[in-house]
Amino acid sequence: MPDSVYKVIELVGVSPASWEKAAANAVAKAGEQLRDLRIAEVSNLDMHLDNDGNVEAYRAKVKVSFKYEGAG
Repeated sequence: MPDSVYKVIELVGVSPASWEKAAANAVAKAGEQLRDLRIAEVSNLDMHLDNDGNVEAYRAKVKVSFKYEGAG
């Protein structure tokens, strides 16, 4: 395997339906802007609640790595 370097960024995906969809939303958005996505790791899950304590949205914090192609 040739030497490679990967960059990791952290995103928060949101969905009113589930944590799975929230994570998928984060990865899908990253895929629109970044090439060569390699790994997506869910690092945290939480929920946004309304004033009555009901779940309004599921949130997934996702670390996404992609091949780094720096200048020079």
